[in-house]
Amino acid sequence: MEDTAARRMAGALLAEHRTGVPFKSFLPRDASISDAYDVQERYVSLLRAEQGEPIGYKVGLTSKTMQTFCGIDHPIGGVVLAKRLHRSGATIRRADYGRLGLEFEVAVRVKSDVPASPTPLTPEDIRAHIEGVGAAIEVVDDRAADYSTLDVRSLVADNSWNAGIVVSSFAPTWPDLVSVLGQATKDGAPIGEGRGGDILGHPFNSVAWLAAQLAGRGERLKAGQIVMTGSVMKTVFPTEDAGYRFDLEGLGSVEVQVR
Repeated sequence: MEDTAARRMAGALLAEHRTGVPFKSFLPRDASISDAYDVQERYVSLLRAEQGEPIGYKVGLTSKTMQTFCGIDHPIGGVVLAKRLHRSGATIRRADYGRLGLEFEVAVRVKSDVPASPTPLTPEDIRAHIEGVGAAIEVVDDRAADYSTLDVRSLVADNSWNAGIVVSSFAPTWPDLVSVLGQATKDGAPIGEGRGGDILGHPFNSVAWLAAQLAGRGERLKAGQIVMTGSVMKTVFPTEDAGYRFDLEGLGSVEVQVR
């Protein structure tokens, strides 16, 4: 996309967030996914002044069901900024978001830069670049989007709706991530569960997709960065004060208070 157009759309996005405008699709009909990432890049650049430097990424739409729903055949990515990183036990306020959503995920911390590869990377290839694995909750803001008219390209441009992450500690060793069970609770009551294999067959496949996506834009996944690999269950939209917890079998738990 022409740089002036991308910057104009990014500026309009920032203004919408600041004034509380509900999400609406805004990219031209002939815009490509690549165009959407061009706008995302400019939008994230504007956010950095207030939200800090990039410290990682989120990968979304990692289930076939959600991809079909959004009319695509691949995941999407977004950037996580430093001031949007929360530690387990943090409190977040619904009033700070257009519409707050929580996604319950497997997160990884990268040990070494992932080089561009001429062939798709496998989970074993990715494993060599992972320092630790842990339970995490992604904070998303869909700004009360109308899903019946959702344009996934506009979603991507809006930083794939990432509004932060809540992370546990990262374990240096981990069980089989395909079968590992993740269970979410609200004030101690079960609200959903899923397994690591629900994330593109293996959470490291999500990391491999991200590495290829970044390489295609002349970037790479770097040591120290955090990757939110995708949710093991449907998004939860809190409507009242409550405590949420996500337990990842053999890897620990993460908690967030919503007020």
